[in-house]
Amino acid sequence: MKWSGRLGRLVAAGVLASSLFAFQKPFREYGGVEYDHEIPLPPDWQEKTEWAFARLMYPPGENDGYRGRFDGDWRLGYSLWTQDYPRADRHFSLAVRRLTRIHVRSVEQPVSLDDGDDVYNWPWLYAVQTGEWGITRAQAAKLRDYLLRGGFFMADDFHGEFEWSVFEASMKMVFPDRPIVEIPDSDPIFHTVYDLTNRYQIPGRAHLRLGYKNGGRVPHWRAIYDDQHRVMVAISYNSDIGDSWEWADDPRYPEKFSALGIRIGVNYIVYAMTH
Repeated sequence: MKWSGRLGRLVAAGVLASSLFAFQKPFREYGGVEYDHEIPLPPDWQEKTEWAFARLMYPPGENDGYRGRFDGDWRLGYSLWTQDYPRADRHFSLAVRRLTRIHVRSVEQPVSLDDGDDVYNWPWLYAVQTGEWGITRAQAAKLRDYLLRGGFFMADDFHGEFEWSVFEASMKMVFPDRPIVEIPDSDPIFHTVYDLTNRYQIPGRAHLRLGYKNGGRVPHWRAIYDDQHRVMVAISYNSDIGDSWEWADDPRYPEKFSALGIRIGVNYIVYAMTH
């Protein structure tokens, strides 16, 4: 390639990045069900970067485990979507900075599907406890459009048959014509940075002794693919990846679970940015 062509691509990439920064909502922080503003902001929290941990905000479902404890407006925090937040988000962001060359923001970004076109500025989206959420049809339609435009969604930390049925029903609203399937070991998503054919169940900290939750004894790594066989939705069912990030620095939480959880997350990010 001629230097003029390379320079043109670099300039175009810089313009695109600048455009994304211009339209992204500013950083915002909410109180959570586990942490209430007691985690200090890192000094570089305002840095403009090429990737940030985007956490999906959503309304609670009928089986929300916090029902009765936090009955406020889910858009203001203190709701199910804030499980593990922001400790897991910031621990994982720090790990991505250390393990990759991706320019990563040190703080997360809560993103609402009801907030205009903001979701389109965040190419990687994460949600926790998706077996207890209650996304609306309008939110499902926005999520479908986001994914078909090239977005990536990681659904995590739901367990057992009932929570699966809740999640499956919501995904039918998003993609009524696309199946949820097991991701084969050969899929590139398991080999972008780390080779992850040897995966195992990752329990939450509260369930270490038993090793599983709600009868969900067998871990599954599932997906919804687009027409080009790109993973749009990566599903960690019967595992709690968020806890493996949240407690990565706690000696009481086994290192092997955080090691796998962080590697899975890194692979998913790099896959989302390259596929």
